[in-house]
Amino acid sequence: MQANSKQSYTTSLLLVGCLFFIFGFVTWLNGTLIFFLKKVCELNNFQAYFVTFAFFISYFVMALPSSALLKKTGFKKGMSLGLFTMAIGTLIFIPAAHQRSYPLFLTGLFVIGLGLSILQTASNPYVTILGPEASAAKRISIMGVCNKAAGFLSPIVLGTVLLRNIDLISKQLDTVTDAATRTALLNELSQRIVTPYIVFTIILFILAILINLSPLPELQEEKENPEVLSAAQHPTLLRHTYLVLGALAIFVYVGVEVLAGDSIINYGKYLGIPIDTAKYFTSLTLAFMVFGYFVGIALMPRIISQEKALKLYTILALLLATGVLCTTGTASIGCLAALGFAHSIMWPAIWPMSLKGLGKFTKTGAALLIMGIAGGAIIPLIYGRVADAANPRAAYMVMIPCYLFILYFATYGHKVGYKEKSVAAI
Repeated sequence: MQANSKQSYTTSLLLVGCLFFIFGFVTWLNGTLIFFLKKVCELNNFQAYFVTFAFFISYFVMALPSSALLKKTGFKKGMSLGLFTMAIGTLIFIPAAHQRSYPLFLTGLFVIGLGLSILQTASNPYVTILGPEASAAKRISIMGVCNKAAGFLSPIVLGTVLLRNIDLISKQLDTVTDAATRTALLNELSQRIVTPYIVFTIILFILAILINLSPLPELQEEKENPEVLSAAQHPTLLRHTYLVLGALAIFVYVGVEVLAGDSIINYGKYLGIPIDTAKYFTSLTLAFMVFGYFVGIALMPRIISQEKALKLYTILALLLATGVLCTTGTASIGCLAALGFAHSIMWPAIWPMSLKGLGKFTKTGAALLIMGIAGGAIIPLIYGRVADAANPRAAYMVMIPCYLFILYFATYGHKVGYKEKSVAAI
């Protein structure tokens, strides 16, 4: 059923906006968790970034099954199922905290990621096809505001609970010699995570029920664009070269976005900034991103196209990444946080540029893009290994080739295959 009234359209956007707020809140807890679990479970940089690996690799695992699932359940029930799955993941954190078990924490993160994969596979194409294609990036930008506003709040909320007086506790742990006393301190620190995750579990279960009972309409994708793929051609997704390149662009984009937001607390500590200050740096990154979304909403598509915006923002990202590498102290932190602004347009622009003309294959195409979110698992892990081998600042060099590929996609990659098949169909 198509949303055929302004009221239905607005209600649908509001409901989906709430979902984007929820998975933004959960996703951007990872920056705080990396530092917290590094301390609680006594990890090095490489080990600590398995937080992002466990969380984001689940998108790769679940993306295609999510697409098959949504074909049976539809968008609304799929969103509800995603929320239920996330609630199971947050519940796993309770025994993990009591046992101070890093593998169990990672299991919980993996299950949360599975739920988010279902949720995002449903919600992102839902927003894309809810209205005109030309304004798709604008709608996704509005969702991005909901997502990143939650991301701004979540490190503050969780950081206040988990990282309270953490510098003092770190000094105690550095000086204590008795193994039993050290274990008791770490166990006490680990218990801080229990109450927040009980609250998260309750909220997610309630939202899952509410979404299932909501008036959210079930949308149908348009028929496949005959100018993109004729009936005589094999309608396999891999023939849509621009979609494959879009999935790779999502891979590197999510990798650098997660790296910028989730590593900045540890980077601040490396630069000698107290954790009581550095724990807010992820929120600063998200504040820049929210500002970037508002700029995108104001400019697209009336003043600037999503293709041109992606090019300009990616060039800015290259300049800021160079600034991170070439400066020190607060200037380097400032450049890293400001990458949030440059990142803000990338997801909203890459999605519609990658899904154009897929028609009935939109859900499967969206699943392929969701698989690209695995970049958030791989690239921060590479960063962690390089940081251990060299230093955390030099390790940000991994960002440069990522931005160069996004620039290629913005300039040429989104046209590859789309124009070829248009010509072939004439």
